[in-house]
Amino acid sequence: MRESPQKKPLKPVALPWSEIDTVLLDMDGTLLDLHFDFHFWMEYVPQKYAEKNGLSVKEASQLIRQKIHSQTGTLNWYCLDYWQEQLDLPIVELKHELKHLIAEHPEVIRFLASLRALDKQVIMVTNAHRDSLAIKLEQTEIGEYFDAMVSSHDFGLPKESTQLWAHIREQTPFAPEHTLLIDDNLTALRSAREYGIAHLLCAVHVSPRLDYVDPQEFAGFEHFSQIIPS
Repeated sequence: MRESPQKKPLKPVALPWSEIDTVLLDMDGTLLDLHFDFHFWMEYVPQKYAEKNGLSVKEASQLIRQKIHSQTGTLNWYCLDYWQEQLDLPIVELKHELKHLIAEHPEVIRFLASLRALDKQVIMVTNAHRDSLAIKLEQTEIGEYFDAMVSSHDFGLPKESTQLWAHIREQTPFAPEHTLLIDDNLTALRSAREYGIAHLLCAVHVSPRLDYVDPQEFAGFEHFSQIIPS
């Protein structure tokens, strides 16, 4: 983590809104500041684990980082039940203790309201566990702007799996050729591209306290004010 994150210059994004009927939106890092999640897993959970197991915070942090790294790209990585069992900690209860840190990115509500005004179908697609999703909806105002909210846990597959998009489409129909996915997860964007979702956009500014995401082969944007439909 850097004090003053650096980023590569981004080309201006001109989304073809007239061709987009459905907008799929990630939650953590994209709509919400990722600071809450980063602080929770990298600082608060190690502190609680150290207290419980008689370890130094450094030792607990190293152990937890290893455990998290071993589950990268899997549904376990996002599963509160899994981590509650692995760490023997009340993960959901601990999340409630820090929920005051949950915050939307600037202009998110204005962006969501603009999609509603244009009568777009708006679907949240998150890898977050349903318990985590509930806490974040309680703390923010984003919930009322969605036609549907999908947790990948509902299907037992993360967004990194191309198969997930077909399951979502069966539950909430959308036309891939007229669909936009906005996400900070490059692997999720690639799986969506493989499935056939036509419009893909990377959210690069996950938190003022964290590094920018390198969008690599995808178009990227920093602030929602840059992509609000006119």
